[in-house]
Parts: sequence; C-alpha cells; structure tokens
Amino acid sequence: MICYRATMKFPMTIRIDQSDQYIFDNPAQSGEWAVSGAFVFAGGDRDPANLDGADEIAFATAFMGTASFGWSTFVIVQEIEMADFETVVETLTDHFMAHYIAPNRDAAMTAAREEADFAASLCDHPLGTLLGIERSIGDDGVTEQFRIVDGQAESAHGVAWNKD
Repeated sequence: MICYRATMKFPMTIRIDQSDQYIFDNPAQSGEWAVSGAFVFAGGDRDPANLDGADEIAFATAFMGTASFGWSTFVIVQEIEMADFETVVETLTDHFMAHYIAPNRDAAMTAAREEADFAASLCDHPLGTLLGIERSIGDDGVTEQFRIVDGQAESAHGVAWNKD
C-alpha cells in the first residue's frame, strides 16, 4: 500500500544522450512522469514473442512517459506533487479508455491507479537515483527486473542526471 502525502517519489524520464530519439519510433521527452508501460505488451497486436525493431527494444528496455506515451531507456527518481500524481492517473485513465478498450471509466481508473502506484513503488531510493528496466518473456509470461544504473558519479560531460 502506497502512503499518500503532499509529495512522493515517482519516476521521471531522462535522456543521458540522444540515443532514444534514434532507437524508438516514439521517444519520450526528458522530464515526463513515467510508468513501466508493460501493459502495452499485455495482449493485442503487440505480442512480445513477435516483436522486432523499435518495439522489441521498447519491450526489453524502456519505460513509458505519461505525457507522450513514448519510450525512455532511463528514469530518475524525483519528487512528484500529489496533484501531478493524480494528473498521471487521469491521463492513464483516458489513455486506457481510448486505446485499450477498458469496459468503463471506473475499471480504467483502477488499472491506471495500479500502474501509477506500481511506478511509485519502484522509487524507494534516494532522489536522483537512475533506474533501468529489463523485460523478458518466458513460460510464466512477462518478467520485469528493475535496476539501479551504476556509475552515477560524474561522466565525461559532468553530472548527467541531476534535475534542477
């Protein structure tokens, strides 16, 4: 159970370099609130076993931004205001209604809140922690593993992932 406060930790898309814009057909912009996005591959026309190209890479290694519904290789743990968290839930609800044939708005909102709560649960780390994702498909379905990206000191270009 997620404890709601005035703010909470939540994943935000970040670009370490420009590779996402070349890898994904629809890259997320840096600074979008993000969720796992695994729901995209839960049936329908995007069967994980039959993906290739950008869709296969998104399945295997990317988070979904909640403004563009584009993909991001990395997210950073940031603080989100509760009003912004509720906006994420509303935006996901609308997306589920429009693109995933939710039976009704209540069902879509329940799924959206579960997705947002799950994203928040990934952020039990200090602010500024960089996270990556690895997805695979096996006999038991889709498996997601989340990891802290090592090497968060200074890169050759300075500190790459502090959000001001």
